Amino acid sequence: MYPTPIEDASLAGRVAYRAALYLVLLVWMLPLIAILMTALRSQGDLLAGNYWGIPAQISLVENFREIFTSSPMGMFFVNSLIVTILTVAGVLVLSTLAAVALAKYPFPGRTFLFALFIGGNFVPYQILMIPVRNIVLYLGLYDTIWALILFHTAFQTGFATLFMRNFIAALPNELFEAARLEGASEFRIIRSIIVPLVRPALAGLSVLIFTFVWNDYFWALVLVQSDAAKPLTLGLAGLKGEWLTAWNLISAGSLFAALPPVALFFLMQKHFVAGLTVGAVKA
Repeated sequence: MYPTPIEDASLAGRVAYRAALYLVLLVWMLPLIAILMTALRSQGDLLAGNYWGIPAQISLVENFREIFTSSPMGMFFVNSLIVTILTVAGVLVLSTLAAVALAKYPFPGRTFLFALFIGGNFVPYQILMIPVRNIVLYLGLYDTIWALILFHTAFQTGFATLFMRNFIAALPNELFEAARLEGASEFRIIRSIIVPLVRPALAGLSVLIFTFVWNDYFWALVLVQSDAAKPLTLGLAGLKGEWLTAWNLISAGSLFAALPPVALFFLMQKHFVAGLTVGAVKA
């Protein structure tokens, strides 16, 4: 038995629903509102204890200018872009190839291999800290952006393969058989048939992976030490002082760091929603 749609509820039920919705939305937005209001203030305004009142002066532009002049924030931003873009590209390629193999090519141990991909998603990443760091040190990649690219690509490929395999398994086998009869190679089938058909899934997956990697702080802290390889999240933590923390600068930097994933989501919103909902219902 399904619940009654809110449109069919009584007037009191609809009013209560909207009031609860707006209240929950306000509570959820409070941290974001606090960050925005802090980013607008000057350091003197914060030292005076004015956290929620009207700012004595709007200092957003000055705060943005300060974080770029007092720290290598531009280099941190470029590092994050390089790590995230290369990771997303690598994960999409590897996960698509692995998903095709697991979904459409029967071979011994396929189920066991698929179970490994699933089980890897449930391993707490904290217990991997020491082994991953030792591997990176052995490869000579410690304190480089390549350490982050290699780890994030390996770590995200398991989830991405699980995500993509379900979409590719739903494709009819007749498409592949017809392409083979026409003489198409396996890689041509993937490039010309599979990729166009699962484009919404690839778009949705790219947004998820971009957000995961861009917002990572833990592994950047484990694998990177110098400013030359720090991503933006780790660079923001470096804005904290030993005796006094300029929260207005950290808040402004946080707003700047949030812009790329938010912009990517809005640019690919239609594809993202389609990728998450395709196959949810049958025609």
